Amino acid sequence: MAKQQTEVRDLQEGSYVMIDDEPCKINSYSTASPGKHGSAKASIEAVGVFDGRKRQLSQPVDQKIWVPIIERKQGQVISVDDADGVAQVMDLDTYQTVSMAIPDDIDISPDDEIEYLEMEDRRKILR
Repeated sequence: MAKQQTEVRDLQEGSYVMIDDEPCKINSYSTASPGKHGSAKASIEAVGVFDGRKRQLSQPVDQKIWVPIIERKQGQVISVDDADGVAQVMDLDTYQTVSMAIPDDIDISPDDEIEYLEMEDRRKILR
């Protein structure tokens, strides 16, 4: 899996983190001051990049955590199958053709250039 380890204290809003083995984008990050016998704790609220589910995480700030490596890529739509809600997209760097689900809020047609996220074999159209 394309991921790396970092400390919780290095995370910030807008970055990515793995929660329940799912890549998530951080919406809210806050820390609580250390207690008498413990270390400071971070509270993270995030939304799954590919599934859209909200997740929460509470960890000590010096704990190691996995951060996914998500690439932002450009592609061109080759064909659209409205019945299945799937588009054939050609990557503009590698010229590889892949099938991607079309989100409900995005209207695309053949020959449109799009931006998408990719992590391993998972992809999501952004615009």
